[in-house]
Amino acid sequence: MTMAAGIEAMNVYGGMAYLDVRELCDHRGLDLPRFENLLIQEKSVALPYEDPVTFAVNAARPIVEGLSAEERSQIEMVITCTESGIDFGKSISTYLLKYLDLPSNCRLFELKQACYSGTAGLQMALNFVMSGTSPGAKALVVATDISRFALADSKAVQEWAYSEPSSGAGAVAMLVSDTPHVFQIDQGAYGNHAFEVMDTCRPGPDTEAGDADLSLMAYLDCCSGAFGDYARRVEGADFQTTFDQLCFHTPFGGMVKGAHRQLMRKLYKAKPDAISADFEKRLTPSLAYGKRVGNTAGASVFVALAGTIDAIKPDGPIRLGLFSYGSGCCSEFFSGVVGAEGTRRLGAMEISRKLDERYQLSIEEYEKLLTGSSTVRFGTKDCELDRDIIPGAWSSSGKGDTLVLDRIDGYHRNYIWI
Repeated sequence: MTMAAGIEAMNVYGGMAYLDVRELCDHRGLDLPRFENLLIQEKSVALPYEDPVTFAVNAARPIVEGLSAEERSQIEMVITCTESGIDFGKSISTYLLKYLDLPSNCRLFELKQACYSGTAGLQMALNFVMSGTSPGAKALVVATDISRFALADSKAVQEWAYSEPSSGAGAVAMLVSDTPHVFQIDQGAYGNHAFEVMDTCRPGPDTEAGDADLSLMAYLDCCSGAFGDYARRVEGADFQTTFDQLCFHTPFGGMVKGAHRQLMRKLYKAKPDAISADFEKRLTPSLAYGKRVGNTAGASVFVALAGTIDAIKPDGPIRLGLFSYGSGCCSEFFSGVVGAEGTRRLGAMEISRKLDERYQLSIEEYEKLLTGSSTVRFGTKDCELDRDIIPGAWSSSGKGDTLVLDRIDGYHRNYIWI
């Protein structure tokens, strides 16, 4: 017998502030048709006292607080998934253990493989649960990323003009267990595709570089290859009919649209009208939150999953196909089932309302963050955070318990709840 496993609970956290990207487009003088292909409206912007730790903890807190003492004691593994690590050795998971008051008998570690890291963490947690080596155990998986380069290097912004509007910040927390109330994985139903390519990279802790056209081609190749491997493993799998909804890694909506179009043409020789209708039906719901937070890297495909569930609110079982891609590169196509219970539990997180409550940055405030010296860079030894750099953002943050970075003493980051 196979054990049911998947996501018991999940939450999306989009930070404390955002920017209207149409305003940014106008301010930068970007080509409007090209900008509109991004299919994005807002992007989360990390404030100086926000970092990958605060995003991760704030995403996971509502999940952990909803558990009984006994359920919390069943968490035996904490995996953080990020390309925005704050230390070459110390894992962000250690901070989650502390600030979420998790059991001390947890395995703590961090995974990195560009934007594929969240899926790698989920699959590792699933295999731990399904192995049965610790019956009833749960794993907390948190994908957390911020676009450092956009806040740290104005030259990089000029070189990546159309990446700036889509470079976001956010985290998705997932409690993985044998009671998959939100998303039950189709066990053994997956496909991988990988090869070495230098499409995008982070050659320094606070910089990003790469070739946008090469990245697009690698993404398209991987989407086709990963689904091909899925179809090889899963008898009768059909891209057009097997999945009620689709969720793709979303650097920006236009890339998702291109990958979907390529598969529909390659597999079915579909005409433009049919492709457009299928995209509107099966992929547009997945953009619900991505178009509000921007590219969240390792969390992106799960932001799409949450957006799909909240947008369509399934009242019965539906099957979703998910495509995850990480530059460099590794990719995976996998699937699972969501039902009414998943709709109810995810809805209780009130993700949309919390996104509405973020502070809207003006262009002047955004540029102040972009060009100022307030950014806490990787490897900072000592620092006290300026909470008044954007007064409106700080004063609007008191709508609930939120973790923020308070100071750094001898490289040790110290956080406080506000």
